[in-house]
Amino acid sequence: MNKWLFASRISQAQFHTGANFIEKQKLLRKLYEPTLKVYFIQMRYLVSKPNHSLKGSIVLPTSKSIANRALIINALSYSPYPVRNLSDSDDTRVMEQVLNSNTNYFDIGHAGTAMRFLTAFLSQIMGAWTLTGSERMRQRPIGILVDALNKLGAKIEYLENEGFPPIKIYGSHLKGGILELDGSVSSQYISALLMIAPTIENGLTLRLKNKIMSRPYIEMTLKLMEQFGVKHVWKGNEIYIAEQAYRPVEYTVEADWSGASYWYQMAVLADDLDLELVGLKTESLQGDAVLAQWFKQLGIDTIATEKGSRLVKNNQPLPKYLQLNFIENPDVAQTFAVLCVMKQLPFHFIGLETLKIKETNRIAALQDELAKFGAQLTEPAHGELKWDGTFPLIKQPVPEIETYHDHRMAMAFAPACQTYGPVAVNDPMVVTKSYPAFWEDLKQVGFEVKEIQ
Repeated sequence: MNKWLFASRISQAQFHTGANFIEKQKLLRKLYEPTLKVYFIQMRYLVSKPNHSLKGSIVLPTSKSIANRALIINALSYSPYPVRNLSDSDDTRVMEQVLNSNTNYFDIGHAGTAMRFLTAFLSQIMGAWTLTGSERMRQRPIGILVDALNKLGAKIEYLENEGFPPIKIYGSHLKGGILELDGSVSSQYISALLMIAPTIENGLTLRLKNKIMSRPYIEMTLKLMEQFGVKHVWKGNEIYIAEQAYRPVEYTVEADWSGASYWYQMAVLADDLDLELVGLKTESLQGDAVLAQWFKQLGIDTIATEKGSRLVKNNQPLPKYLQLNFIENPDVAQTFAVLCVMKQLPFHFIGLETLKIKETNRIAALQDELAKFGAQLTEPAHGELKWDGTFPLIKQPVPEIETYHDHRMAMAFAPACQTYGPVAVNDPMVVTKSYPAFWEDLKQVGFEVKEIQ
């Protein structure tokens, strides 16, 4: 990539072998990357918990949402400082490699955030760039973002199917103005445009129509931009960012609240609890920090400590029916759906409109996999999920969970073993997308995780 972005370079060999991956798999990935996909798909873990206690201290992964945004903004600021405490997740690893690469062809695998952010970033970097990904990534729409960028003067073409990756990007000089965008689209489209807005001639005004989805992620993007010196004006549904320069700053990424959600889930399912989550800040840029309030009504208090946060029981009885709106927090919906079924807590969730265009169709995936526990979930309307608390379907003695290349399916279903009994998880290493040490952390607090045939 252009020399003005970074002085350092990683070798082609490093790029293709996935350097900087979690320590225990680094050598394996360097030597056998071409065979790993098959190996991981065939792998299964049997997860169980021999007791109902959850005690210990867990060092949470850092936020990939913040890390990925910080990497883009850091590059746009021509910063001499590396972003500190980066996530070990696949998404962040891919983003970092692309920004440090000397090639112009990028296969980002399942990394949806990288696809959206890099499409916008590369659209104004001189050169010809190709962005592609996994089979699932080539099914995830990107047309709304591409259309918006092309209106600003970008030159982006589809290499296969209209509206979907892979794409060819010809870096161009972008000119700003007013862009109208449906606020109900993925917030990653909006964040991608906002981050490059200060570098566009005359800046950019985003006029968001209809209901704004995942608003906290947009706020996170703008707050990060502020920390790098960029100002904005947000009035009503209109966000204006003038043409201006980012200021290089030293930045450290905080712990991930989405990753913490699984530990809150385990905390509810445990009878005996004393758990510290290292690095988890109650005052956070992340919208998912609202989990502390949501789980309070499910019997868990969050106490700030010097190192992070401590989870304890507050002895509050569970509600008889749970209603939640995930419009601003879609990434934790799977956590709550599995938890409610395990606690036999009827629920009605709304605000799930974006779940069908994630790593998988998460609505359908939850229905299919929770059916293995005997629960029949319904979709009363688009963006909704409901369960009446009954188990009309045949339960599997040891449910075998399909993860659909979705990290959150694996992590949301693993805690089910605390109440249901052993659970098998297919393709368990999909967790590397956001939480590479997840299985090791489970073992640390007494879970048994065994590879099975």
